Amino acid sequence: MSGSSRKDLSRRSVLAGGLTVAAAGLAGAARTASAEAQLTLGDHDITVFSDGHLSLPMNFVLPEQSEEDIAALLKPHGMATNMLTPDCNVTLLRTGDRVVLFDVGAGANFQPSAGELPAKLEDTGIDPSEITDVVLTHAHPDHLWGILDDFDDPFYPEASIWVPQGEWDYWRADGTLAATPEERKSFVVGAQSRFEAIEDQVSMIRPGQEVLPGVEAVDTAGHTPGHMSYVIHGGSESVMVIGDAITNSVISFEKPGWASGSDQDRDMGIKTRRRLLDRLAQDRMRVIGFHFPHPGSGRVEKAGGAYRFTAG
Repeated sequence: MSGSSRKDLSRRSVLAGGLTVAAAGLAGAARTASAEAQLTLGDHDITVFSDGHLSLPMNFVLPEQSEEDIAALLKPHGMATNMLTPDCNVTLLRTGDRVVLFDVGAGANFQPSAGELPAKLEDTGIDPSEITDVVLTHAHPDHLWGILDDFDDPFYPEASIWVPQGEWDYWRADGTLAATPEERKSFVVGAQSRFEAIEDQVSMIRPGQEVLPGVEAVDTAGHTPGHMSYVIHGGSESVMVIGDAITNSVISFEKPGWASGSDQDRDMGIKTRRRLLDRLAQDRMRVIGFHFPHPGSGRVEKAGGAYRFTAG
């Protein structure tokens, strides 16, 4: 099949007929069909969509903890002790003439329980061509792989795609694949192929940068080498989209010093998590956690020598 024929049959073409809705014209009834959480922050309108959920064995999530310690922590919360099924929350920001996605979900080729974002956007009346910006926290599959459609074409063809410089450099480096454990080599191959496909749309982000008006990049490396979180400033309040810097609304809060198996640098992940929790508790800043129970919005509170997540 020729490249032009392939593009003609892309999902974007299939969706195009009559589904494009101007951003200003989205009615409340249409938006609530698949967008379970909405926040207003100054001139910003924030909506959180579910991309589905993951299934993660506990020996991957907490590889250094005993079964007894895990049970003692999780059972009082009514949580399973052998498996986590974390939600995946994708944040959409409307500000001025911009429609911005923070991460893009897993797409169709990671886990069958994830990859729901395209259908959610379609149900809400948002065509992929309306997305003006995609801002990535990092390049793990559940955050990046949805950047391409079923034909490996960019799913958001008109978007500027913002990538942390450290992520771009790490995943594209010549030695990364060879240095990665066998069970995670697919992460590298997937990130490299997707970065190559979107290269013409990409701009780099550095810590402290104002990525978009009112959106500040915050260095939260550890989970991955270039992991970035983002503070959306609006009036007297702010919301931080934290990606995977804090991954679980119980474990990360009550036991921030426990190593996370999903962190590429476990020691740095712990330091970043503690520092971020301290800041969020002190500032009383609202957060949106990618893997917190949907819709992932809430606040951090001090609780003795640890922390507590309060949804809302």
